[in-house]
Amino acid sequence: MLRNAFYAQSGGVTAVINATAAGVIETARAHPDRIGRVLAGRNGIIGALTEDLIDTSRESPEAVAALRHTPAGAFGSCRYKLKGLDENRAEFERLIEVFRAHDIGYFFYNGGGDSADTAWKVSRLGAETGYPLVGVGIPKTVDNDLPITDNCPGFGSVAKYVAVSIREAAFDVASMALTSTKVFVLEVMGRHAGWIAAAGGLAAEHEDDAPQIILFPEIPFDEDAFLARVEEVVERVGYCAIVVSEGLRNRDGRFLSEAGTRDAFGHAQLGGVAPVVANLVKEKHGYKFHWAVADYLQRSARHIASRVDVEQAYALGRASVEMALQGKNATMPVIVRKSDAPYEWEVGEASLSDVANVEKKMPREFIGPDGFSITDECRRYLRPLIQGEDYPPFEGGLPRYVRLRNVAVEKKLPAYSLS
Repeated sequence: MLRNAFYAQSGGVTAVINATAAGVIETARAHPDRIGRVLAGRNGIIGALTEDLIDTSRESPEAVAALRHTPAGAFGSCRYKLKGLDENRAEFERLIEVFRAHDIGYFFYNGGGDSADTAWKVSRLGAETGYPLVGVGIPKTVDNDLPITDNCPGFGSVAKYVAVSIREAAFDVASMALTSTKVFVLEVMGRHAGWIAAAGGLAAEHEDDAPQIILFPEIPFDEDAFLARVEEVVERVGYCAIVVSEGLRNRDGRFLSEAGTRDAFGHAQLGGVAPVVANLVKEKHGYKFHWAVADYLQRSARHIASRVDVEQAYALGRASVEMALQGKNATMPVIVRKSDAPYEWEVGEASLSDVANVEKKMPREFIGPDGFSITDECRRYLRPLIQGEDYPPFEGGLPRYVRLRNVAVEKKLPAYSLS
């Protein structure tokens, strides 16, 4: 039966989420007898609720293909969490109303743990309301904190960016350390899980290579031990490069950088831990320092994306459509690692109910006994994920990215206000 599909992007975007979108759209186009149009939600699930739908059939094959090398979210994203069916039935009734009006029979939601929760709730609408709908979640998160899947699309490229950045910055600091900067602090994303911070450790291939210190959210911050380590490293090496996760906590479990506000998912807004850590060093040791916050740069750096990451992001987009066409509801394609060296992987599947709102943190055996480094086991896990380059086309010295037309579908329903 010919039905339309809904696709949307949710949560923080990545350097490769559009590669997943390309995988979804191109695979759907290869099945014109089963899928009519792919209608993208403008700004995630909000686009479905407000009937703000984008007709991707208006985009040329060349434009869709160019999504594979374009960063960020081509259709806009959001941080909006659906409540339970019992808590806000009107919201779900509105979704069904929109899906029915536009003959949507397939639902693809591309995001992290909270987004998997949304996809799971929507996938249950068929059983709850009798409306025929197949819902599939597609994994994406730079934090690499989804369960079951070996790794998450988006993480490999951030990991590569961080490892490259701390290596290059350390060369700079080492050059100036005798008479100038002795301590450099790079803050990276990772609210509860230290995967991105750990990736910085890949830059250190020999003893005393930078980063000499990594601060993980999984390890309570010990100020005295940290300051002693900084002093020891500077005395021995001449400088100290530090990678710190934004989610670093003290022994009481409080973020060192919590700003006191929260986002739509209820997550604490973090205010920047790098200057906090750098100033501790300055006050104790008097060393000249510099700090940097990778922030959006780390997740939008498509120019240095991991080829493995791009390939996996596209493959999971393709697999999600194939699963939906097989009638696999409330499921999510995942990456299954078969071998570290040579690196081999395949696509598997998981139930959305086992993924939603579950957070995978760094295992303790991936963190060195000192709490400031990564182990060889962690290196074996991380190294394959940053392999290969997949440069975008360049023009005039700059990467050439695509901007879609994003033509809206004509609305058929009364306006809807978000609660």
